[in-house]
Amino acid sequence: MILEKRNWLQVALQIKGSVVPAIFPRLILCSGLGLIISVIHHYGYNLPQQIFSSVITNVAYNLVLGLLMVFRTNTAYSRYWEGRQIWGTIVINSLNLGRKIRLFIIDKESSDLDQKAAAIKMLSAFAIATKLKLRRLPVNHELADLLTPSQYLELQDTNSPPLKIALWIGDYLKQQQNQDHITILELISMNTALDKMVEGFIGCERILTTPVPLAYTIYLKRVLLIYCLILPLQLVYSLDWWTAPIVAIISFILLGVEEIAHQIENPFGLEPNDLPVDQICSKLTTNLEDLMTANLKP
Repeated sequence: MILEKRNWLQVALQIKGSVVPAIFPRLILCSGLGLIISVIHHYGYNLPQQIFSSVITNVAYNLVLGLLMVFRTNTAYSRYWEGRQIWGTIVINSLNLGRKIRLFIIDKESSDLDQKAAAIKMLSAFAIATKLKLRRLPVNHELADLLTPSQYLELQDTNSPPLKIALWIGDYLKQQQNQDHITILELISMNTALDKMVEGFIGCERILTTPVPLAYTIYLKRVLLIYCLILPLQLVYSLDWWTAPIVAIISFILLGVEEIAHQIENPFGLEPNDLPVDQICSKLTTNLEDLMTANLKP
């Protein structure tokens, strides 16, 4: 998502992109329980304050909950940040490889320039194919304008479109070296950039296919649920009818942090808090087109 300069209060109260819609049912559950507890207490029924108050205020329990929340958030954000760094690597090496193709490969015939343009388009296609693969989407029209019809059809029948495109780029570079359009050292330099692009794709796949351990996720959710459900039993004696809104606020803080971690641990999707992969690919395509159309001094 592209950041905009907006009023601080407007950002603080924004619903789109926040975790409020995701955690709203849980907030209703916790605050509803708080309201029920308030009604029971108001009409004189005795509640087990001593037991649940000691659980809520227990140092060990709060320490465990705090450590779980911190670890969960840090783990999720490290995956998010690593994903952004990997995409930065893909962009940098795509632009470097495009620049080297544009400058180093000699145009001996008019068809050579067309082949060069097609190769640079394949760099954009690699990034878009990587995006689609990470989102588990099929090959679509985004790639149709960047490839030949035969390549597009062939790509639809392959299990890993990014690797197939990388193979085509590598084959093109090898052909240029065989035709003495580039030297062996230039070929090695270009293949190094291509290798780093492939490493970036594999790194994204590693993040996507290595989720946070299920047992840990379940345990944290259970600890949060226990905490939020017994919280009204401790607060009702001092807050009375204010129990429900205070429980809602505390639950919003804890459940919100946990939901943020859940949303950013897989940073390649289509949710508002995911990485802006669409914009990254679009910007890369524009930069590569500008690179190919730039006038070079003789």
